[in-house]
Amino acid sequence: MRRCVAVAERMIDARGVSLCTESFGDRSDPPVLLVMGTGASMLWWDEGFCRMLAAGGRFVIRYDHRDTGRSVTYEPGRPGYTGADLMRDAVGVLDAYGIEAAHLVGVSAGGALAQLAALDQAPRVLSLVLISTSRAVRGGRELPPPGQEFVRFVSSAQVDWEQRASVVDHLVEYARVLAGERRPFDEAAVRDLVRRDVERARDVAAVQNHDLLAEGEPSRQPLSSIAVPTLVIHGTADPLFPLAHGEALAEEIPGARLLVLKDAGHGVDRTDRETIVSAVIAHTATGERR
Repeated sequence: MRRCVAVAERMIDARGVSLCTESFGDRSDPPVLLVMGTGASMLWWDEGFCRMLAAGGRFVIRYDHRDTGRSVTYEPGRPGYTGADLMRDAVGVLDAYGIEAAHLVGVSAGGALAQLAALDQAPRVLSLVLISTSRAVRGGRELPPPGQEFVRFVSSAQVDWEQRASVVDHLVEYARVLAGERRPFDEAAVRDLVRRDVERARDVAAVQNHDLLAEGEPSRQPLSSIAVPTLVIHGTADPLFPLAHGEALAEEIPGARLLVLKDAGHGVDRTDRETIVSAVIAHTATGERR
């Protein structure tokens, strides 16, 4: 029997930073914090995905990064914070909910933030699930660059951040590129999500600040220092981080497991939702550290 999932949106003070969060499920269940990539609000963690995790017995929290969604925004071009501050925000979300430690699930740059949390805030992390991401610290073997189609899009894309229609079109095309070229692209569904995201944002132009972020005090510890169970999930058609990036993470983090998604691009595609949810629930079934 599927559980009835309680959902609650909440503005929090995360160590002095105003962030918008939303929780799903029963607070008595094991906590799972979803960390989206930079440039993306919590809406990119599909609500159905969150509900499925909660129905599987997890207390799920998603949140808007600074300069996305309903969280605090800064003047475009002047972020006043670093990538390391975004990692601390994730821990600040746990503080605001009174959670001592949680399972962290990060996608893209959110996976890098989760790695840094496991290195620099180890007592707060029970396990890691790293989706479509790459290593957060320097070192290790050389990894392949993004695909040519991704590079062409990023180098030639034009958008008028003062015009919603232009922003929507740009973000839809960006999502199309990230999805890779091996599966059909559901433009109607993505355009609906992007429209809702743009309409919901306090200042959609502020998201440009994420492209300007300095690393800011990156961890000096190697990935081999991560001491929590880690699951790496990566698609074979990821145009931003080719599969070798996921393979490297699985090799360099002690005991990490790799789940390869055939023909999947970058991010959590609806096609893979059940597979990923099942994997996350199984992986987070224990809170014991090695």
